[in-house]
Amino acid sequence: MQSISRSGGNATGCIVISTGELDAKRLDLLRQIVPDASVFGVLVNPKYPPALNQAQVLGAAAAKIGRTIFIVNASTDAELDTALATLSQKRVGGFVVASDPFFDSRRARLIAFAAENRLPGIYQFRDYALDGGLISYGPSLTETYHQVGIYAARILKGAKPSDLPVTQPTKYDLVINLKTAKALDLKVPQSLLVSADEVIE
Repeated sequence: MQSISRSGGNATGCIVISTGELDAKRLDLLRQIVPDASVFGVLVNPKYPPALNQAQVLGAAAAKIGRTIFIVNASTDAELDTALATLSQKRVGGFVVASDPFFDSRRARLIAFAAENRLPGIYQFRDYALDGGLISYGPSLTETYHQVGIYAARILKGAKPSDLPVTQPTKYDLVINLKTAKALDLKVPQSLLVSADEVIE
C-alpha cells in the first residue's frame, strides 16, 4: 500500500479505526458516568498489534482526568477468565474493554461479567450496548458497510481499486443502555443522553 489516499496495486477498502484516541475517549465517557471512581480497569489483548499504544494512550488519558488505570491482559479464554477475576478482586470503579477482535468475539462473556459483578463497562461497538452493555462508543459499522457496498458497485462498473482511496470512519456511534444503568443504580448525565446517537430504555 502506497498510502491511505492511493493504495496502489489492486487493493482498496475501508479501515475501521477504533483504537488510540478512541480508547481515551471511552475512558472519559465512563468517568462521566461514574465520576466518583478513582481507579478504572482496562482489558487489553497484548498480542493485538496496537496494544502497546492503547496502554500508553489510556495511561496518559487517565492522568489527564486525574484517574488511575489498572491494566489486565488477555489473549486466550483462560487468560480472560483470570483477567476478569482480577478486575473483580481489585474492585475497580468501572472498566474499559480496549478495541480488539478477540474481545468482540467474547462479547456475551464480557457483558455477563459486568452484570454479575455490577461493574460499569464501556465497549467499542454498538452491539455491546444492544446486548446489555452499559455504553459503547466507536465507528459506525452501518456506515462502513454502506461504503463497502458503494465501492463494490463502483468496481463492478469498471473502476480500478487503486484509484479508490482507502476510507476511514467519519461517523461514530455513542449508544447508552439506560436499562443497564438503572440496574447498576447509575444516573447518566443529561449531557451524555443528549449527545447519544441511541438510548436504549
